[in-house]
Amino acid sequence: MSTLIVRDRIAPNVSTHDIVIIGGGCIGCSVARSLSTASALDVAVVEKEHHLAVHQSGRNSGVLHPGFNYEPGSLKARFATEGTRRMKTYAAENDVPIANDGVLVVAQSDAEERRLRDLQRQADANGVEAELLRGADAIESYEPHAAGQAALVAPAAASIDAQQYVYSLARDARATGVDFYTDTRVEGVSPTRDGFRLRTSSGRLNARYVVNCAGLHADRVADAFDVGTDLQVIPFRGEYYEVVPDRRELCRSMIYPTPDPELPFLGVHYTRRTDGTVIVGPNAVLALGREAYTNTDVNPRDLVEILGYRGFRRLVSDPKMLRVAATEVNKSYRKTAFVEAARRLVPSLSADDVTKSYAGIRAQLVSADGDLVKDPVVRHTDASTHVLNAVSPGLTCSLPLGDHLADRIIENFEAV
Repeated sequence: MSTLIVRDRIAPNVSTHDIVIIGGGCIGCSVARSLSTASALDVAVVEKEHHLAVHQSGRNSGVLHPGFNYEPGSLKARFATEGTRRMKTYAAENDVPIANDGVLVVAQSDAEERRLRDLQRQADANGVEAELLRGADAIESYEPHAAGQAALVAPAAASIDAQQYVYSLARDARATGVDFYTDTRVEGVSPTRDGFRLRTSSGRLNARYVVNCAGLHADRVADAFDVGTDLQVIPFRGEYYEVVPDRRELCRSMIYPTPDPELPFLGVHYTRRTDGTVIVGPNAVLALGREAYTNTDVNPRDLVEILGYRGFRRLVSDPKMLRVAATEVNKSYRKTAFVEAARRLVPSLSADDVTKSYAGIRAQLVSADGDLVKDPVVRHTDASTHVLNAVSPGLTCSLPLGDHLADRIIENFEAV
């Protein structure tokens, strides 16, 4: 992992900044970078872990989604297309590893093929290059081991080293004056005459304006500001397998299933990463804690909070969600079930071809009505901004989203 410059420490009494950003992931660091280049404001980033990008930002597939899967005219579509383009340029200029291999989205049925045609129309509307392939021979010419009746090729898709990218953003921000406080957990927030006082594990911070980019804990931070009380983060763990080195030829680029528009989870797929490894996954299973990365990890406080939330209970009362949940849990506990799902895309894969790899957790926002919130959710008060749902493709969108948020934060700050 890249290392950041020497860490700042909070002074024993109190430190004061114009803006304090809570969370050192891709969104927090992008906002810090944008603020420091667009203004002369005194900005600091507070991160509870020793390193940056420890959770969502560093435990994902690293895929850049070029925008064919998002509604034309939506913020997601605009930021995904712009974000993919800008991140490729950024990676080249800053020596961040990136693999520009494209993606093959495979259809296994007539219904899925119709969905691919919809995706191609969306791609055209969003200005994203995409080609529809029909028949097994056309698919095999692109990915020799993939199988299906049709597929959509999107050459702009790529994979980036997400951790190195976040550290590069942090170095940019630090070079323009942003302070970073790691090993620093925010334990309380109190309003003051001039803004807020943050009680942290390393001392006190005064801020005229607070930006909440806390990811898995964003809803809890927002609660301290009486924001987003109608929403709650429900953690879903995604587990990955890795293809053994001598079988990596099974995937040249990225191989995806046709997405179900009713679900925010894509399903098991293949990704060739920047170091040449090929990962398979993820599934999507309820995590028994916001940072519970294995089946045996349980956080009692988080679990009680999940089970007690009305929105979660309504979510799991949906028969379709119950069926999906049972399937995903089966993949988590039975390797054969996971491999069976992966074989829908690459039939020649066997259980011996993959070994257990890492897991990530998605901060899935759920409404009190039991709906999975699929769009970005950002809420503002007079002196705070809360990124409650930097939903996928959050990594892809991070540069344009950082600029977008910085503009609004500067506007709000000047009005305080």
